[in-house]
Amino acid sequence: MTTLAHILIIEDEPHLAELMQAYLQRENLQVTCLNNGSKVIPWLQNNKVDVILMDLMLPGEDGISLTRKIRQFSQTPIIITTAKVSEIDRLLGLQIGADDYVCKPYSPRELVARVKVQLRRLTTDNVGYINGLQLDANQLKVHLNDESITLTVVEFNLLQALYQHQAQVLNRDQLMNRAYQDHRIISDRTIDSHIKKIRKKLKTLTQHEYIRSVYGLGYQFIDIPEEHK
Repeated sequence: MTTLAHILIIEDEPHLAELMQAYLQRENLQVTCLNNGSKVIPWLQNNKVDVILMDLMLPGEDGISLTRKIRQFSQTPIIITTAKVSEIDRLLGLQIGADDYVCKPYSPRELVARVKVQLRRLTTDNVGYINGLQLDANQLKVHLNDESITLTVVEFNLLQALYQHQAQVLNRDQLMNRAYQDHRIISDRTIDSHIKKIRKKLKTLTQHEYIRSVYGLGYQFIDIPEEHK
C-alpha cells in the first residue's frame, strides 16, 4: 500500500485553510491543518510531514519565528503563504530557511503545483560526489568523511546545479530556473542570499571555497587542485 504524502497547513483563516485542504486532498494527499502557531512545534515533534504550508501572520507565534525553530531540527520543505509582498519580506522568508514563497491572493491550483514541485525534489533518487563531498538528494545532506550538513531543497538544487556544470559559469537566471522550476520571477539578491548560506554551511566541513563569484556574470563551481586533495 502506497503511503500518502502528508502536507501540514498552518493557517488561521478557516475558509482559506479549508480551500487549500480540499484542493490538496483531490490530489490524493494527506492533509493536517493547524490554526495557531503555538501548536506547531509540539505537533511536528510527534508527527512526520512532507511539506509545510506556513502563513506568516498567526496567533500564538508568527510564521517567521516558527520557520527558524523548525530549521533547528528539520529540513522539511516550507512554503510560506502570506499577504506581505515586499522584496524585503520575500528575502527574509527565504533567508530564514523557507523553500518557497507564495503571495496572497493566489490560485489554489498554483499552490498545489508548488507543493508537487517540493515533493518531486524530495523523491529524486540521486547521490553525487564532489571530490570527497557526497551529495545525497534523498536526505538533502552533504557528507565529508564522518561529518555532514543539511541543506534546504533550494540550497541543495543550487549546489547540485553548480557541480553538474563544473568549469561553467552559471548566471543567476540559470540558477533561478534550477532552484525554482515553476519559472517565477525571483530577485537576483535571493540567489545571492542562498549562495551565501551554502558557503557558510560548507565551511563547517571544509575551508575550500567550492563556489566562486564571477563578477558581473554569476557563480562557478571550483574543483580542489590535485596537490591539495
